[in-house]
Amino acid sequence: MSFVDHLQGLFDNPNIPWKAVISAFTLGQFAFETYLNYRQYRTLGKKTLPKTLEAEIDAETVNKANEYSRSKMKFSFLSSTFSLVENLAVIKYDLFPRVWHLGVAIARKLPFQVLTTSTIAQSLVFFTVLSNLSTVMQLPFSYYEHFVLEEKYGFNKLSIKLWISDKIKGSILGAALGMPLTYAFLKIFDTFQTNFLAYICGFVLVVQILAMTLVPVLIMPLFNKFTPLEDGELKKSIEALARRVNFPLDKIFVVDGSKRSSHSNAYFTGLPFTSKRIVLYDTLVKDSSVDEITAVLAHEIGHWQKNHILRMLAFSEVHIAFLFSLFTAAYQNKSLYAAFGFFLGRGAPANSATVITPQLPVLIGFMLFNDLLQPLECGLNFGINLISRLHEYQADAYAKNLGYTKDLCRALINLQVKNLSTMNVDSLFSSYHYSHPTLPERLEALEYISERKVE
Repeated sequence: MSFVDHLQGLFDNPNIPWKAVISAFTLGQFAFETYLNYRQYRTLGKKTLPKTLEAEIDAETVNKANEYSRSKMKFSFLSSTFSLVENLAVIKYDLFPRVWHLGVAIARKLPFQVLTTSTIAQSLVFFTVLSNLSTVMQLPFSYYEHFVLEEKYGFNKLSIKLWISDKIKGSILGAALGMPLTYAFLKIFDTFQTNFLAYICGFVLVVQILAMTLVPVLIMPLFNKFTPLEDGELKKSIEALARRVNFPLDKIFVVDGSKRSSHSNAYFTGLPFTSKRIVLYDTLVKDSSVDEITAVLAHEIGHWQKNHILRMLAFSEVHIAFLFSLFTAAYQNKSLYAAFGFFLGRGAPANSATVITPQLPVLIGFMLFNDLLQPLECGLNFGINLISRLHEYQADAYAKNLGYTKDLCRALINLQVKNLSTMNVDSLFSSYHYSHPTLPERLEALEYISERKVE
């Protein structure tokens, strides 16, 4: 008997108190992440810097960065506490079937009566209603984050009008893209009920490739303006680097990131075996030297040279295959659905929240399954970040081998200062939350020696 068969037997046990189990997992994850936040908050109280930064960053900047980080952590605790209460309320008061009822009621008023009988169609209505409710619930937190927290430290450049516009565009795009993708996802389960794994993995791979191809070209320009980099010293330097390492450079763009935030970034887009577009934030171009920007791009090209994108894509497929192989043991478990107010067939208990469905809604099963996966995903998070951090070290080493050590280190330090990034980081906190090594770790790996004197 396979592991999945054993798991299937476990899920088929009608005596398992599913609500209590998922509530315990939810509380456990909150407690663990709150503990990590406490460790980090305590670390932020340190007055001294790691030795690699002592000669680079003045005390005033350190204090401001620590204050900014503490403010973000307080906000994070508030928002995560709200999410915890929200999740527990969903569990205790059977809000999923209540929202499902609401979706069915909406569907019955639409001209397409198939919506009242098709589980897939009802799932799409449920998905739309739930997404809109979630968006509305998060609006106060989004407003506070941009117009209070980020504004206080001089990073926010959003206007109220642009913030509202972004929310409307995001909701429209979420529906326009989310509905067809969700339909295709559910249709695979409906068509291949016992052997859906290969088709789901193939579907996810196609979606990832399309996202990498189309999102930079069609979606991002809806929110930002991408302008070709003007001729000059910077463009010549980037093109010379691309020729030197045979990087398939297509175009170089500057994006107006400053209209939303003063944070800086740079990246390239494109599939592993196609030409690439380099994108520079206008804040990075404004605040960094030509050599520093070129060094940052040498690091990014290192990811391409080492096939990190392709490796992470393959790792993602393995991850998806593993998760959905586990999902085969849960998605048709009647006791799991019944515990949350969904009932297959007749004779449901007299409960206003209970829903009688013609078949088990896969979308609901997947959402509940994700809640059951919380402990496993917490553990996997350490492994995923470990791989990602290894890739960052390799990309840094690639830039170093090209002779950009000094400029890359200067760029990393300047970005750290301008973004008020956390200077002191708890090791366990960073292992769980950070996909990149901390700045001191990167400088040590690059064997950076400061040319400045401590004042």
